Amino acid sequence: MKKIKGIRALIFDYGGTLDTRGRHWSHILWEGFVAAGVPIDKETFLDAYVQAERTLARTPIIAPEDNFHALLLKKADIETKAVCDSGRWEVNEPVRRKAAECIAAYGYGYAQQETERSRHVLEQLQPHFGMVLVSNFYGNIHTILKDFKLDVFQAVIESAVVGVRKPDPAIYRLGVQATGVRAEETVVVGDSLSKDMLPAKAVGCHTVWLKGEGWGAEPEDGSCADVTIADLEELPRLLL
Repeated sequence: MKKIKGIRALIFDYGGTLDTRGRHWSHILWEGFVAAGVPIDKETFLDAYVQAERTLARTPIIAPEDNFHALLLKKADIETKAVCDSGRWEVNEPVRRKAAECIAAYGYGYAQQETERSRHVLEQLQPHFGMVLVSNFYGNIHTILKDFKLDVFQAVIESAVVGVRKPDPAIYRLGVQATGVRAEETVVVGDSLSKDMLPAKAVGCHTVWLKGEGWGAEPEDGSCADVTIADLEELPRLLL
């Protein structure tokens, strides 16, 4: 793999990049529904997933002090209620709540394993580069990073705080400013072509695409990324 040279700073995405090895969270939460024994098809689940994401985007349900388990429990609560409201799953409230708890536990365990792997990579890179996080998140990303021992970034640009969201390139301009170096001296690492690679390129950064199991609506042409990797553990060989 050809090294990227002249780099002084790294900008990381969070969700899907540091916590799932490139897998979109819809896939993991679906596995949680299966593990919880919720008898629905994936299309029904995806409808509930989208409904929950829209609810969380417009309503301040996630609190700044919520760790990732608390966040997932709130998501699973909305999703399981949506499934019940659709008429596809008729159960009493204790059964629904127990399923939501099982889904949250599954997702949290998954994220614990993946963030531990990511932390080892970040620890290798931290002595050599400035590191900034740029994330579409709910206002509690600092709590999440502390929860998973990933609070290694010199700055965090969170959409709910700065008032701009990916794929708007402006959020990556803020990320570059936070690094204190030029865009052409910066590499952006993310799992989404549309939300990470394209806006990062638009502001002049180098790009590394973590290709995994993405959201179905994502473009598949990875030519906008300078380098494509399948695992974050490839980064040290690429950058050092």
